[in-house]
Amino acid sequence: MKFALIQERKSPPDRRVVLSPVQAAVFKDAFAKAELVAESSAIRIFNDAAYMAKGIEVVTDVTDADVLLGVKEVPIDGLIAGKKYFFFSHTIKKQPYNRDLLRAILDKKIELYDHETIVDENNNRLIGFGRYAGLVGAYNAFRALGLRDGLFEMPKVNDLADFDEVKTELNKIKNQLPPINIVITGSGKVAGGILEILEILEIKQLLPKEFLQLGQFQNNQIVFTQLDVEDYYTRKDGFKPTKTECYNTPELLESDFMKFAAVGGMLITGHFYGDGAPYFFTREDMKSPDFNISMVADVSCDIDGPIACTLRASTIEDPIYGYDPATETEVPFKTKNSITVMAVDNLPCELPKDASEGFGDMFIDRVLPAFFNNDADGILERARMTTHDGKLTHRFEYLEDYVYEPKTKF
Repeated sequence: MKFALIQERKSPPDRRVVLSPVQAAVFKDAFAKAELVAESSAIRIFNDAAYMAKGIEVVTDVTDADVLLGVKEVPIDGLIAGKKYFFFSHTIKKQPYNRDLLRAILDKKIELYDHETIVDENNNRLIGFGRYAGLVGAYNAFRALGLRDGLFEMPKVNDLADFDEVKTELNKIKNQLPPINIVITGSGKVAGGILEILEILEIKQLLPKEFLQLGQFQNNQIVFTQLDVEDYYTRKDGFKPTKTECYNTPELLESDFMKFAAVGGMLITGHFYGDGAPYFFTREDMKSPDFNISMVADVSCDIDGPIACTLRASTIEDPIYGYDPATETEVPFKTKNSITVMAVDNLPCELPKDASEGFGDMFIDRVLPAFFNNDADGILERARMTTHDGKLTHRFEYLEDYVYEPKTKF
């Protein structure tokens, strides 16, 4: 079986890769029956010479490979018919902008394994870039705070070599932070990355109940609390919901987030938001004098959704904008009485070396063995979205109406 690390072709370019040169060499040594090549790339964080130095052949044609490994969506005109592909397709939530991509994958009889669908028997994701989204998103929150309030200046993560340099920059501003109450949401890998940044900054953690008590007196320190779904949702009948109810029966719920918005000054999101769940806060909520949050780093980045000030995704080049609650419009982020928003939707791209190495470790450990042990744990079977004869697999039949509804221009 021949594997190929493919060139990233989506614009704007992504410098990440599934396997670093060192990991590619480990893969070749560990799986003697496998052949691995790297498609030549001028943008990849690891250059062609680095792969060749580890004994990996660099080629310009991967049409003879069986399994093609990428990170972002492959443009339709770059798809090779009849292959097995691994990449983030951004189609499993019926994203309208990629409907034609999934149609093309079916037309070309490609077997698609979306990285997001690689899960264990309990539907827990096995690989991803979540930690790095959290790391970069939290760093960007403090960078935005420094820029907005004229407290300090920090370079963009994109201009730093690796996570070690990120930690160096954080240590420089550790003693320059003003008193602020921070709310973070989520309990998964994204939230774990956010917590790493707060730990570097030595910010004190409070339990949600302790945090809410800050509203009763003046706080002169910087603190944070971490919220899970049962903290910011309540049942409509007044009872406290279970986590299972929060995920499986969102129609029973309503938001209870405003009590935290009255105390918090900064929000860093790391939650998963499911279809049908209540919004955390609405545009009307942000007009309330009780809404105290003035800085939002929306790492989760659901556009015009549960975090109502996230009007659009921002970019690595221009990551910050302002939201004016009175007019419900975007304004410059230093505008008085506006809410500062950081909503970059491709945050791991700013740490391409660390993110690629972290992803590669997971891919080698949790995915590649399935090709050589007859998929003993069912990992490939659960992840396979489309078949070699141009059909959706049973697990993804819910996408049929999305794929086959009349074409729409976007």
